[in-house]
Amino acid sequence: QLACPLDLGCHSVSFDMAAAISKKRKFVTDGIFYAELNEFLRRELAEDGYAGVEVRVTPQRTEIVIRATRTQSVLGERGRRIKELTAVVQKRFNFKEGAVELYAERVASRGLSAMVQAESLKFKLLSGLAVRKACYGILRLPRHTGSR
Repeated sequence: QLACPLDLGCHSVSFDMAAAISKKRKFVTDGIFYAELNEFLRRELAEDGYAGVEVRVTPQRTEIVIRATRTQSVLGERGRRIKELTAVVQKRFNFKEGAVELYAERVASRGLSAMVQAESLKFKLLSGLAVRKACYGILRLPRHTGSR
């Protein structure tokens, strides 16, 4: 396991070592962090229309914006699920208490999000819907949302 990227508030390496890290290594660790985070959220939020994640680093904390079609189920009852996800991300990537904040953002048009469409097709096929009917349903949605 690799440590979390240094500029994201982690404490696996001291600040003196952080100045000595090469740009190549920093890009690699940032990429690994993003890939692991994306994979975790994709598995955890598949039923909620997970469409991607955006990581914003600020001096005080790291903001992680989760894009999904059903943000209410991402947030959970009284924000319980988003707090649980925050705790898991904080523990897995060695963030300090309060150094990471998760937000949920609704996808504007789910018909234009390839990731959402792929997950939708997966669940239609797993539920036993005929392949042709499932695929036509997936292809019809972007046309009805205005894309040409």
